[in-house]
Amino acid sequence: MKNRNLNKLLAVGLVVLSLPVAVHAAASGESRPNIVYILCDDLGYGDVKCLNKDGKIATPNVDRLAAGGMTFTDAHSGSSVCTPTRYGIMTGRYAWRTRLQSGVLGGYSPRLIASGRLTVASLLKQQSYATACFGKWHLGVDWARTNGEKPGDDIKNASNIDFTKPVEGGPTDCGFDTYYGISASLDMPPYVFIENSKAVSVPTEVTKEGGREGLTATGFKASDVLPTVTQKAVAFIDQNAAKAKGGTPFFVYIPFNSPHTPIRPTDEWKGKSGLSEYGDFVMETDWAVGEVMKALERNGIADNTLLIFTSDNGCSPAAGIPEMEAKGHHPNYLFRGHKADIWDGGHRIPFICRWPAKIKAGSTSGQLTCLTDLMATAAEIAGAKLPATAGEDSVSMLPAMLGTATQPLREAAVHHSIKGMFAIRQGHWKLELCPGSGGWSKPGDPDALQQGLPKLQLYDMSGDVTEQANIQDKHADVVARLTKLLEKYVADGRSTPGTPQQNDVPIVILKPIKGAAAGAKAKGKKAAAAAEEK
Repeated sequence: MKNRNLNKLLAVGLVVLSLPVAVHAAASGESRPNIVYILCDDLGYGDVKCLNKDGKIATPNVDRLAAGGMTFTDAHSGSSVCTPTRYGIMTGRYAWRTRLQSGVLGGYSPRLIASGRLTVASLLKQQSYATACFGKWHLGVDWARTNGEKPGDDIKNASNIDFTKPVEGGPTDCGFDTYYGISASLDMPPYVFIENSKAVSVPTEVTKEGGREGLTATGFKASDVLPTVTQKAVAFIDQNAAKAKGGTPFFVYIPFNSPHTPIRPTDEWKGKSGLSEYGDFVMETDWAVGEVMKALERNGIADNTLLIFTSDNGCSPAAGIPEMEAKGHHPNYLFRGHKADIWDGGHRIPFICRWPAKIKAGSTSGQLTCLTDLMATAAEIAGAKLPATAGEDSVSMLPAMLGTATQPLREAAVHHSIKGMFAIRQGHWKLELCPGSGGWSKPGDPDALQQGLPKLQLYDMSGDVTEQANIQDKHADVVARLTKLLEKYVADGRSTPGTPQQNDVPIVILKPIKGAAAGAKAKGKKAAAAAEEK
């Protein structure tokens, strides 16, 4: 069954399908569409039933979305973890160009998006869009301080936070008119909602509501976050539908907290999947997608709304992957690895979009895309021109969505793991500049070196989408070419045509591997001992 699925994936995933669809609104003079962007948290490619027919989790609403729109089979997040991907979505720029070279931010971390940098929200706001964000931000906010000190990146450092004062650097300072949500992942304190630029209440209790110990607002429950965020998003759509019909479109960014840990479905959804609590949480996430779809439909604005559904990275091992696989459910589908890894299981994600007025129902695209591409796509839809200082790594997906693309949209895509390891994908070639997973899967990079594996990995994704046969030693020319291209992207401060820009920090492409020396030493001792025995 897996081989048949793989062949089917390759048949649709590595070709570009051209579909006859009309030109977009900005070019034709028609009313501009609303844009709704739903970002799931740690949802794997194989968690969506329409992408994984053998999957054990029912996702009827996402399936309906795909039936009415277009599925991208070769879409990737900018990173295999949360924060850097979200930075790329908002700015159209790879996060490794910033101070964040590995890992993620915490709930008290300062803002990552620099003041004055154009975001998708601020771009669309300039084009008279109403803008709103509901859900998990996880891009840092500057909490007010009581003693003038900086909170820093320690997720437990709350001693100098004044929760009664407005926060800066959050969504409302990045182009959103309205915001309601949480500062970071739901397992990161503080456990409190933020409305616009202020905490809804002062967190005074210390609990482990999200798994980690931290300050918690009275009455805050992890299981309430997804339904609350959904309710707020639906209310915004209801309140702005009439204006949208009147010529003032909206952009709504809905970054769900689910199905990321803590895996806390509401009582209504517990046991629904018959698989696991994670499966239940995925089903509740699908319900939330359905609520947004219903709001668009009952207000008569679904036809002229671009609704995008995707995820920030692959499924996490915290979801209980081995247990689910034992029951026949593969959350990252056929792809190797999972969240945090440089392999495709870490960053190949579901990406489905529906725009009934423009996108052919039930269509598929095999274009290589990245979540950084929202910026350029939104700009083309709105008829706006991006300045040289914005969207440096963003390519418009609109030609693929409309079926007018006749060649690859992207020259290449750059991948990044939790430990800061790089990969670059061009056409069917994928070069990984590390010997192992670059993340949490085995073998990790130190272990890979200890095992004597090559320092680089090269895969031909046209016949080896599961990344099993490392052929870097057989194609030195491809390794050199892709390395040179990545070096150019770094040096230019951008991967798209335009005026070169500056990275925020120096970038090291081939990272030193921590623990590699110890591993090599241990391997040397083992070899010496074996030689003595002989």
